[in-house]
Amino acid sequence: MLSNLRIFAVSHQTIPSVHINNICCYKVRASLKRLKPHVPLGRNYSSLPGLIGNDIKSLHSIINPPIAKIRNIGIMAHIDAGKTTTTERILYYSGYTRSLGDVDDGDTVTDFMAQERERGITIQSAAVTFDWKGYRVNLIDTPGHVDFTLEVERCLRVLDGAVAVFDASAGVEAQTLTVWRQADKHNIPRICFLNKMDKTGASFKYAVESIREKLKAKPLLLQLPIGEARTFKGVVDVVTKEKLLWNSNSNDGKDFERKPLLEMSDPELLKETTEARNALIEQVADLDDEFADVVLEEFSENFDLLPAEKLQTAIHRVTLAQTAVPVLCGSALKNKGIQPLLDAVTMYLPSPEERNYEFLERISRLLLPFADQHVEIPSLTAGNIALTVGLKHTATGDTIVSSKSSALAAARRAEREGEKKHGQNNEAERVLLAGVEIPEPVFFCTIEPPSVSKQPDLEHALKCLQREDPSLKVRLDPDSGQTVLCGMGELHIEIIHDRIKREYGLETYLGPLQVAYRETILNSVCATDTLDRTLGDKRHLVTVEVEARPIETSSVTPVIEYAESISEGLLKVSQEAIESGIHSACLQGPLLGSPVQDVAITLHSLTIHPGTSTTMISACVSRCVQKALKKADKQVLEPLMSLEVTVARDYLSPVLADLAQRRGNIQEIQTRQDNKVVIGFVPLADIMGYSTVLRTLTSGSATFALELSTYQAMNSQDQNTLLNRRSGLT
Repeated sequence: MLSNLRIFAVSHQTIPSVHINNICCYKVRASLKRLKPHVPLGRNYSSLPGLIGNDIKSLHSIINPPIAKIRNIGIMAHIDAGKTTTTERILYYSGYTRSLGDVDDGDTVTDFMAQERERGITIQSAAVTFDWKGYRVNLIDTPGHVDFTLEVERCLRVLDGAVAVFDASAGVEAQTLTVWRQADKHNIPRICFLNKMDKTGASFKYAVESIREKLKAKPLLLQLPIGEARTFKGVVDVVTKEKLLWNSNSNDGKDFERKPLLEMSDPELLKETTEARNALIEQVADLDDEFADVVLEEFSENFDLLPAEKLQTAIHRVTLAQTAVPVLCGSALKNKGIQPLLDAVTMYLPSPEERNYEFLERISRLLLPFADQHVEIPSLTAGNIALTVGLKHTATGDTIVSSKSSALAAARRAEREGEKKHGQNNEAERVLLAGVEIPEPVFFCTIEPPSVSKQPDLEHALKCLQREDPSLKVRLDPDSGQTVLCGMGELHIEIIHDRIKREYGLETYLGPLQVAYRETILNSVCATDTLDRTLGDKRHLVTVEVEARPIETSSVTPVIEYAESISEGLLKVSQEAIESGIHSACLQGPLLGSPVQDVAITLHSLTIHPGTSTTMISACVSRCVQKALKKADKQVLEPLMSLEVTVARDYLSPVLADLAQRRGNIQEIQTRQDNKVVIGFVPLADIMGYSTVLRTLTSGSATFALELSTYQAMNSQDQNTLLNRRSGLT
């Protein structure tokens, strides 16, 4: 298996003689035979990019299009907003596929994992390359489930733009906020696509207002819907004052007509569109000084005379500046509004040369991605996205360089250029990208192979899966010797278990799912310890005094401090061993064996006999810290989840009653169209298996979203119950 395929993005700017690559890894379980183009059963694939009918362009134009004509984009949204369906329609209208895939039918291009097709959700990101009206588009379909947030994170950091898909009946939902914050973090320009305009309860106005209020963004209305819900039949292009109507007799949505709005045939729609266009012009003029000057000098008397091209250019600048977001609408499932969305992607989202990254490429073997297919290519220019084979020792977030010296030289050169340009060193910071921030797991369970002889195979499978999915953690329980899986949620663990079975042929056994608790202390305590051992002819003697105290600020790792009496000379030779011992002691707390957080450890005194090894120093410090933690008043911290439940009014009461039994804390109840949205917090331990219960209570009509909020202290009664259960007393 080529489980070490890697996808990477390359920027337009170059640093002579230095070769730097940023790697983003995902969805790469391809066998050797998949490296050749093939047609899987059940799907009808069209020509590859650059191939139109039987006419073949030059190989160079296919592989290396002009940088200005490249768009590297991602599709992001809350789960079930229609990301994958939108992607399927994009591939169909661009000519990449010749048949429309459907999530419910399990025959989509980008959801090609068996688990994705069975569950109807995206689990891992998939890259597809296609052409649209002379532009090369590298598109990545990302997951919407909170368990796979890391997939979105590691894709956004190498993309130039994104399409945020919204359910027009729901507007901004819980995971929408998460992916939007991720895009903000990486400064990704965005386009909003209000999907499902044909759905009962769809409201263009409501969805736009939710973008404005919840995302604190300024929406630029580039389209207006013609009808809503069952009456939705097309859109109005506000910029050009044209209406786009899809042929009701066309099954695939390829046939639509674009007509100018006329006073005689569409007086009301023309009036509404004119008002929307004037408002759009004023809004863009407020955000873009260059456009404001053009409007004031030439078109202040009559906005109708303003050419669409000038407005489109200004919208492009505003989108890149991220001062506003263009908003379009349609229905991906009913094949309406996708072609204008593709036009907007090429028109308003940036090319690689409009983004500031400084990387070169130098990879021995290159592949163009087509979801689960890969085509080998001889070369690639900057600004493209591609796959590479090998790199067995890389992981997500790594920056690949030809040598350490070349990376240092690039950093120094960028630093000098930064000082010349800006008088500061911000240029040097952009030479290497920071690693991906990997969230801490909240669930864990044991995993065992079918027999002892299969243990090496299981270890190999878990090692490969961890490299592909850094949010999966694997550790060995020191007491039982069992392998423990740590993941982001129930679904995450379930998918990993299923993949081990399908991809590696191992029938593994999972223990009961456990919650990842943490511990802290409530008061300040001191402890001393002495380690005195003679090994061979050498005596190892260490005496340590430490103080452990709680801190108010949240800190996963212990804050380490040194008393003034500790000499610098002593620290110089033993600081690494001291801190290793402290970190080791805080990995397992005295109550549950869970990690200890929100504590500060102060070293008050340290005496070391000459010749004592650093291992003995570390062991003595660790034992002393553990002694201090045991003496203190201890507290269990449990993960608190942010919960959002969307439920029909008729089922609100039983849902609230059930949450009350789960120690839920309701913050507010919002009204969203005909539904109620319950927002609050609930302990993770009490929300396990909630999806099944919620379906039963609401006849399958409600949906919910969970996200880790923080760790909170358990009350004494719940803590005692937990400790008794763990010790086998209850």
